[in-house]
Amino acid sequence: MLLWFVIIYWIISVAIGIYAAKWVHNTKDFAVAGRRLPMYIVTATVFATWFGSETVLGIPATFIKEGFSGTIADPFGSSLCLILVGLFFARPLYRMNLITIGDYYRKRFSRPVEMLTTLCIVISYLGWVGAQIKALGLVFNVVSDGQITQQWGMIIGASTVLVYTMLGGMFSVAITDFIQMIIIVLGMLYIGWEVSGLAGGVGTVVAHAASAGKFNILPAPELKDILWFFAAWITMMLGSIPQQDVFQRVQSGKSENIAANSSILGGCLYFCFAFIPMFLAYSASLIDPKMVAANLDKDPQLILPNLILSPIVPIFAQIMFFGALLSAIKSCASATLLAPSVSFSENILKPFFPRIPDHKFLNLMRVVIVGFTILVTSFALSTEASIYKMVENAYKVTLVGAFVPLVCGLYWKRSTNLGAMLAIVFGLLVWIGFETLKPEGVMPPQLAGLVASFAGMIVGSLALRSLQREATT
Repeated sequence: MLLWFVIIYWIISVAIGIYAAKWVHNTKDFAVAGRRLPMYIVTATVFATWFGSETVLGIPATFIKEGFSGTIADPFGSSLCLILVGLFFARPLYRMNLITIGDYYRKRFSRPVEMLTTLCIVISYLGWVGAQIKALGLVFNVVSDGQITQQWGMIIGASTVLVYTMLGGMFSVAITDFIQMIIIVLGMLYIGWEVSGLAGGVGTVVAHAASAGKFNILPAPELKDILWFFAAWITMMLGSIPQQDVFQRVQSGKSENIAANSSILGGCLYFCFAFIPMFLAYSASLIDPKMVAANLDKDPQLILPNLILSPIVPIFAQIMFFGALLSAIKSCASATLLAPSVSFSENILKPFFPRIPDHKFLNLMRVVIVGFTILVTSFALSTEASIYKMVENAYKVTLVGAFVPLVCGLYWKRSTNLGAMLAIVFGLLVWIGFETLKPEGVMPPQLAGLVASFAGMIVGSLALRSLQREATT
């Protein structure tokens, strides 16, 4: 029954995504849904995009092993990212009437800055999208009781998500996200209530986790621990801000107030609901401690699915859980396939075809989505990294290569094109150098890269202005 439910649900959701393609008439419709989505749709797509495989599978597995201190990047950092976007970035970017965030870098700085930051953004999506595809493979493998291998599950999942994303773009993503958000919320609340009864109640689970030290969030009072804790926190909090998927959502709203408020509300909703999978997974240690112990060393990401599939959980609860899980993964996968493909097409390829008609460029965007899907699926099939680590590592490149030019370009009038170029180059070189030479040193590589990026922006901007003043005198 569970497998048939998954099949039927999958077919219906893909059909809805394909139906939404009827509203796509040009590249603006495809990329940002024509900038005409209401607040409830934008909020839903912000929430559903971020509530992905790492939230349901990756975060709980990390929480069981490391507690809150291991989840500082997500959900603490990631939810703050959405709130910061709504407070400081959504309105000024919305007023610029852009298609991609790469357009901002070109208008504020130059074409080379646009290309470099866009490449950083596109590369960062390899890990995030790869995590969603890897999770799809895991779900198909689990619900089919091993009849579908995880590899074939990845291929099936990626190809079906590709179909409606390629046809409907942001309209398909937004409408399916809205439906999937409802399923996620209802499914998580119901399964939380069901599992809490099996574990002896919410109070029992919370008390057990507290006594085990799982709620300790601060690092040890050592310099290295503090720096690595801070680096993990800002990697997703700041590194996620210059991302096309976040930008697309704030640009899709009818007004700048909708853009800002939807991001803030979506971040708050995500923060609240991200704790439910953690609660469910930790409940497993009370309900079935042997299963948890067996999976901790093998694959902790399987703890929650194995708990739900145990005979003590009613079939309806299993259906609700896997419905919510599939909704979470699909919404995130479709959004993260669309975002880098649109950015690469608009900011890398389009300048080479300056006179291309809009309908042909729309087809080019769809071809890029197909190519990116093939690339990311191959990456997911070959990597052994955990879902949580794949997502966390995805934002290091945008943290060191794209964040500083964005924030300084908006809020520091003295920032210049030279400063932006040096920020990108210094940030990337220092980060790569630390990753190569001292990946486990006292200074986290991404934090060193961020400091170098700020230094490059300040030196480049002030040096150029100093030279200009000397030339005028």
